[in-house]
Amino acid sequence: MDNNRIDIKNIPVSVETYKPEQSSQTKYASRDRIYVRSVKGLHQSLRRNMGFVFMALFMLLPWIQYNGTQAILLNIGEQKFNIFALTLWPQDFTILAWIFVIAAYALFFVTAFYGRVWCGYLCPQSVWTFIFMWFEEKIQGSRNQRMTLDKAPWSLSKFAKKALTHFCWLAFALLTSLIFVGYFTPVGPLFINFFTFEAGFWAVLSVLFFTLCTYGNAGWMREIMCTHICPYARFQSAMFDKDTFTVAYDEQRGENRGPRSRKDTDYKAQGLGDCIDCNLCVHVCPTGIDIRNGLQYECINCGACIDACDDTMTKMGYPTGLISYTTEHNLKGQKTRIFRGKLIGYFLVLVLVCAAFVINLALRKPLELDVMLDRGSVGGSLYRETASGLIENTYRLAMINKSQQPITLLLSVDSAEPLQWIGPTEVSLAGGESRDVPVSLALDPNEANRGRIIIRFSITDQANPALTVSQESTFFAGR
Repeated sequence: MDNNRIDIKNIPVSVETYKPEQSSQTKYASRDRIYVRSVKGLHQSLRRNMGFVFMALFMLLPWIQYNGTQAILLNIGEQKFNIFALTLWPQDFTILAWIFVIAAYALFFVTAFYGRVWCGYLCPQSVWTFIFMWFEEKIQGSRNQRMTLDKAPWSLSKFAKKALTHFCWLAFALLTSLIFVGYFTPVGPLFINFFTFEAGFWAVLSVLFFTLCTYGNAGWMREIMCTHICPYARFQSAMFDKDTFTVAYDEQRGENRGPRSRKDTDYKAQGLGDCIDCNLCVHVCPTGIDIRNGLQYECINCGACIDACDDTMTKMGYPTGLISYTTEHNLKGQKTRIFRGKLIGYFLVLVLVCAAFVINLALRKPLELDVMLDRGSVGGSLYRETASGLIENTYRLAMINKSQQPITLLLSVDSAEPLQWIGPTEVSLAGGESRDVPVSLALDPNEANRGRIIIRFSITDQANPALTVSQESTFFAGR
């Protein structure tokens, strides 16, 4: 018997897998429609007035004329953006980049200070949704009337109300889509050509696309855009802290909830708080949440629940502010720190990027020059010899007048060698015009050394000699 042998014992192993119980319920619950109740109050008046002002600006700005042209025209086809006296070209991409960076840090700063107020007061999705809900309320009635209408069987009255509602939605979506596309193409001809069926393919396609998107987003999807699609709802919590002002419910004051009579003054002796559990804060919420459940990412800080609750507290004779813009520290009886590291950091970065934008804009010259050696004119060669024995190089001077005023430019070249200029020495450009001007330079090989000669082209404003733009290039004088 081998004493070094190790006996092997077979141990049966059974792997248990978890199988969830089969249920007749669907995997995902269907979306329940939210019937938003209208409410009046300070915050809703502020929201409506701000929405009205910015909607009016949105609709009026494309119609404003400046120097005989559309004041704001983002012409993608011609690759230039006219914003009143400012014309931006692809070369000015850094300016657009700074604008986006400023907008981002301004959003971060506001969010760290006052929560998601951008969503509740100025976000286009929220503004259009509130307008669509206004149409719905005016045509179909109040919240209870709309719920009753949807439960009722189809009739001529129900069909008429539904059809009129969707007609108004589509009409408003079409109007705003035409205006939006009017920022990218002349708005006057767009309206005329669209309704006379003479608009171009891409213009019509863009208008119809944005019409359907607006109709779908504001009419059907609504809170889904805020709760499931918008990325801001997901990363906003990274900017929140315990000193951020958000819409919150004072649980210590409100609990326990329960109904009672207005004349009931000893409700606290019964163990009740100030919340009468009327659920109006839920009925007026555009995303359908219950703010009493605590901070939720679906909340867009529109303040509708604050106005509804304050109205109820006033009727009951209780102090207002059961739901308010407050901080987590304040709810716990601690002091709120307004000036804190995160907020100061966002503010300082915002100031820096604003300064960088202003400096970039101030240093921007209204002229652009790009010099390209034209080989095509000499069969792909860098230079050619003329019949008189001169060495000639041909260039294309790409010039852009970034201003909106006509300008006359003087063309010149600086060189250590005696180059002969062949071509125009004066060019006039209209406001916002770009032009390629071919010029040639010739050199007598007997008057200079052959080889590679560094030269510098310049364009100068005839009316303002201080405005000069130069670019270095090379003259090839052979071997």
